[in-house]
Amino acid sequence: MPKLSAHARAHKIKLLLFDVDGVLTDGKLFLFPAPAGAQQTVLQQSAKHGQQGGFGLHSQTLIEAKGFHAHDGTAISLARLAGIKAGLITKRTSETVALRARDLKLEHIHQGVQDKRTCVEKVLRGEGFKSEEAAFVGDDVIDLPAMRACGLAIAVKNARAEVKREAHYVTPHQGGDGALRDAVEYVLKAQGKWKSVVDEYIGERSPKGRS
Repeated sequence: MPKLSAHARAHKIKLLLFDVDGVLTDGKLFLFPAPAGAQQTVLQQSAKHGQQGGFGLHSQTLIEAKGFHAHDGTAISLARLAGIKAGLITKRTSETVALRARDLKLEHIHQGVQDKRTCVEKVLRGEGFKSEEAAFVGDDVIDLPAMRACGLAIAVKNARAEVKREAHYVTPHQGGDGALRDAVEYVLKAQGKWKSVVDEYIGERSPKGRS
């Protein structure tokens, strides 16, 4: 049986999973001194007051910050309109990531995961999806097992060489610079949904009566 092309694989996708550091971000971690007397994480504080913040308390002495690209946020909205579910699987645990994931309304949020393949398989079982209906976006060797567990393996432009070699598709942009948007656009165009989804997205945000 001939190997499926990346385009053919993308046509089947119903679930998009991805790493965080190096995919949603450029991989850099920024740590700053926490305010004196900090005892609660920012996520706990914001939940208590019904607010959202932009930093995560790494400890009582350090605040962790990450940079996320707005284009990737739009990508999640576009995927949702197309009926594609999305989620993150990351080895690290971060309050900042928890806040961003909540903001994006991700269906699946898995932090502190050592075995990403097992996590992917668990998500697939829970959703009732086949492996060929899932895609995983990664950048480093820890992502390879998860990529191998999915029908469509995607690497960001600045991924390690080993990861690119096993990817069916490599994004034009680097991690943290709109790579997830590239992945979503590729999948939606392969499914013939791109134009209709973009039109729907624009329509939802246009004032009534505006042509």
